[in-house]
Amino acid sequence: MKKEGTIVVVDDNRSMLTAVEILLNGIFDRVVTLNNPNQLPTTLRDVKPDVVLLDMNFSSGINSGNEGLYWLGEVKKADPTIEVVLFTAYADIDLAVKAMQRGATDFVVKPWNNAKLVATLQSALALRQSRSEAKQLGDIKRSFAPESSDNGMFWGTSPAMQQLRTMVEKVADTDANILITGENGTGKEMLAREIHRLSTRRDELFVAVDLGAVPETLFESELFGHVKGAFTDARADRAGKFEAASNGTLFLDEIGNLPYHQQAKLLTAIQSRSIVRVGSNTPIPVNIRLITATNRDLNQMVAAGEFREDLLYRINTIHIELPSLAQRTEDIVPLAEIFLKRYAAKYAKPCATFDEAARTKLLGHDWSGNIRELQHTVEKAVILSDRASIAADELLLSRREATPRTARAAYSTLEEMERSMISNAMRRHAGNLTAVATQLGVTRQTLYNKIKKYNL
Repeated sequence: MKKEGTIVVVDDNRSMLTAVEILLNGIFDRVVTLNNPNQLPTTLRDVKPDVVLLDMNFSSGINSGNEGLYWLGEVKKADPTIEVVLFTAYADIDLAVKAMQRGATDFVVKPWNNAKLVATLQSALALRQSRSEAKQLGDIKRSFAPESSDNGMFWGTSPAMQQLRTMVEKVADTDANILITGENGTGKEMLAREIHRLSTRRDELFVAVDLGAVPETLFESELFGHVKGAFTDARADRAGKFEAASNGTLFLDEIGNLPYHQQAKLLTAIQSRSIVRVGSNTPIPVNIRLITATNRDLNQMVAAGEFREDLLYRINTIHIELPSLAQRTEDIVPLAEIFLKRYAAKYAKPCATFDEAARTKLLGHDWSGNIRELQHTVEKAVILSDRASIAADELLLSRREATPRTARAAYSTLEEMERSMISNAMRRHAGNLTAVATQLGVTRQTLYNKIKKYNL
């Protein structure tokens, strides 16, 4: 049996302490004994126990149990999550029940039965671990609180988006795995959130994970969690994103950036609907609705041996392609007006509309960064404007790349040069970030951060 947890035993009978220590050394990872309860505050701070086994009486000739009640209160004051089991004599059972009402977990009658004592303490440890994990999972869930409703899905009026909306409304209410593809900035995560909102899981959690931003060394821990001691700095059990999303929706963005050797681990979790935490052998069932997204051609990656075909089949029950902004020009101005209203309120500006020249300029731009580029452009315009309507000259549109022959002369800043180099390398390597990073002499993480920075 694996030893785990730390217990502090407090009793003024030294022979009893020795007997209990021998018994519990095979059960707990660490056993600390105290024959004086005055040492308890320091021990709690230094040892950080999971369970305290506490006698009810310490002073000679006093059997009221008030000392036990006092020290129970001190333990709970120091750390309410510590489970306290009381040692009591037959005559103290009513007192022990009173102590449980004040937060004690259980009590063991003296003289004790070894099996009963061990079972009671193991139950207390399991309760401590269960409560700790529940709190941790609750903290994780709260960190994924839903965004404000003003950031909801905008369908627009374009035929492409209306056709997509019909499809989404058909599949949202199922548990089918969905793959969303489309250019950068088209709103893949927003669509995933809309699918979740329309599903039967709408009251559960939507957990989004950007796989491109997860370091390879932390992939398993982030998605599947880990147990205490699984690796350096694993000081406590930790639930992963799969567990946090159980009964809700798990959204894995940038799945095309997942290294090949990690794809098998993800496939196993999806197929079995269970995960195993790093450092553990115990499978934990998870009930998730899986939505993935990428801007890469996964079929092309399968042909190149960069993406597992079996994983593609698993995530691709339903494939949704989000159109670029160039394919839904009817929605450019209405989207810009939504962003205008949002940022005018945020920055307390009088801007309420776009003048005619500004509208023409919006419609004439190619929006290679799609909705994200449009949003950033409108935000900058609102910040710089002090007028009731946004003028064309206040729309600072990004420059398009120069041709190779004139590129050197066209760069006015190092950022423009860097953006162009990354863009050209991505086009040359068909979006293979590993190859792009190798060519540019940077890490994948650095490259990914710059892609986000430049909206590539």
